[in-house]
Amino acid sequence: MGFTAWSALIGGLLLLMSLASGWIRRLPVTSFSLYLLAGVITGPWVLDLLDVDFAGHAVLTAQLTEVALVVSLFLAGLKLRVGFKGAMWRTAARLALPAMVLTVLGVCVMAHCMFAVPWPLALLLGAIAAPTDPVLASMVAVDDARDRDAMRLALSGEAGLNDGTALPFLMLALLLLDGPHSTTDLGSWAWRDFGWPLLGGLGVGFALGWAIGLLGVRLKSTSRDTSPSDFLAVGLMALAYAAAQALSASSFLAAFAAGLGLRHAEIRVVAQHPHPRFDRDRAPREHPPAEMLINPNRVGPDEISEPATSAGMVMSDALSFGATLERLMAAGLVVLLGAAFARYWHAQGAVLALVLFVGVRPLSVYLATIGSGLPRTRRLLIGWLGVRGIGSLNYLAFALAHGIEGKAAALVADFAITIVVLSIIVHGISTPPLLAWRQRRIVRAASGRNA
Repeated sequence: MGFTAWSALIGGLLLLMSLASGWIRRLPVTSFSLYLLAGVITGPWVLDLLDVDFAGHAVLTAQLTEVALVVSLFLAGLKLRVGFKGAMWRTAARLALPAMVLTVLGVCVMAHCMFAVPWPLALLLGAIAAPTDPVLASMVAVDDARDRDAMRLALSGEAGLNDGTALPFLMLALLLLDGPHSTTDLGSWAWRDFGWPLLGGLGVGFALGWAIGLLGVRLKSTSRDTSPSDFLAVGLMALAYAAAQALSASSFLAAFAAGLGLRHAEIRVVAQHPHPRFDRDRAPREHPPAEMLINPNRVGPDEISEPATSAGMVMSDALSFGATLERLMAAGLVVLLGAAFARYWHAQGAVLALVLFVGVRPLSVYLATIGSGLPRTRRLLIGWLGVRGIGSLNYLAFALAHGIEGKAAALVADFAITIVVLSIIVHGISTPPLLAWRQRRIVRAASGRNA
């Protein structure tokens, strides 16, 4: 498929999705399900225009998916405008740590017992399949910084954290595939691949986001600069990623924490210098997100001198540019994934996907949230609403580029890609009606209280 044909395909698809967006929102599927369908149609099963070999291009796949994840995780952190003492973070920690561990172990045990996959390879498969995806979870994640929906906040926090908390198990599986190891080696893994990446990634990312956010707002305010701040977000993402890599910390957690740090810089600015349109005496509530109080296309030099307005410009530009980049990369990767499905489809992978969706993930979440005080319905919904996607592709590509090959590589690739594709389909179809049902329950409950 030549460059001209590629341009026509991508341009036509993006144009169609843009023009038909009003009708697409009414469909009982997500937009990513339609991108996946477009990939299947262009793949070997229908038009045979694309034949994608992720395993044969593992390094390139790892790089592309890593960029998409860094952008998405940064945006996820940027949208979470909640204090660290909130109940949301306790729930997110339960989902990203104990629920994650239980999911990895559950998939590992099922793969070994049902399909005789060797234990190290089964653990690798569990680590690839376990994390939920921050890129494709847009329908159930926090949409903007005003969102206070407890379930969306928890799912966003989980997706932001668990790409970093699942990676140590991937590293452990690769370690075990090399052969038997001593207790000392496992102890070294616990700190080198789990403890330090977690702490270092969160620490360096948040520090950079906080410092650069405050500096950017101050410079924009004092210089009265009304030009776009797109490059600030790109530079912060790149710097957080590079710093984490240099320190052997988690680049995914660093990207997420950088978004959090930038958001908390905005919170600090508006707390010290409220926006002129926010009357603290007449409206004794939390200051709204700074980007909600400005029109970025009409801010003049006098207005930008207000710190809150400068913060709003920084946040608005970061969110706008980042969201466009995220959607573009995610759409392209999902189209390629759909085209690759014909090569990697695996019947046993479909069975394992069903076990993961219906059994392992919901049970892991339910057990991990015992004693949390969450309503039973919410725990069950969170257990179901865990789409797999770009993060799993990145872990697969990393494993293929760092050790596994031959039949083992083919087996893991078949299982992993089948699970991801079926997750996009199954969760894409089931999520809209489930969310609509939940919203009706919320409205009825509110009507009952007001009656």
